[in-house]
Amino acid sequence: MPLNERDRIEILMMIGVGDRMRTQQEVCRLFHEMHPDREPVSQSTVSRIERKYRELGHVRDAPRQGRPKINENVQQDVILSALENPHCTVRQVSRDLNIGKSSVSNIFKKVKYHPYRVRLIHELAEDDFDRRTEFCEYMMDHNNQNNGFIANILFSDEATFFLNGHVNRQNTRYWSQENPHWMQEYHTQHPQKVNVWAVIIIRAQKLCHKAGSDS
Repeated sequence: MPLNERDRIEILMMIGVGDRMRTQQEVCRLFHEMHPDREPVSQSTVSRIERKYRELGHVRDAPRQGRPKINENVQQDVILSALENPHCTVRQVSRDLNIGKSSVSNIFKKVKYHPYRVRLIHELAEDDFDRRTEFCEYMMDHNNQNNGFIANILFSDEATFFLNGHVNRQNTRYWSQENPHWMQEYHTQHPQKVNVWAVIIIRAQKLCHKAGSDS
């Protein structure tokens, strides 16, 4: 929720004056403690409010005359938003800073920020590593005994659709100039899910499919 003039004045009072000034981090924490039902403010928001008061002597909204032009301060605010919350969306930054979504995207592109997607990996149990080694040895032995063994393997794929709001990769991102190799483990057994499994038998040119559900 955007901050109104009263909120900004309250933040200025939290910052304080003289030798009794709070840091931006302390102000963010205090604001959240006083308004736990509202979205927490970021340090970049506190910095913008303080800078606006020092430059203009007030924190009122300027008359609406379209979107503000992109300048160095706006670009810095966009970068700070991504640094403080790498999972933010272009829409969120656009709303918080009152600039167009295309401008936010252009700034991210200019500073070479890319929205990396989370990579889901299976949770490994303690004995999984030994089981993998045993499987490799099993495959090597059978391939040595029968050269056509691997050609008869059915390579399949599957997809799991969770019904309990589990991770959706399309709604997750991490803004960064370098790939953070962001991974998240997920359990192989979850309640309320639908598994879809498919396999192609090349020699028979037949598509087999199976769908099952777990509750």
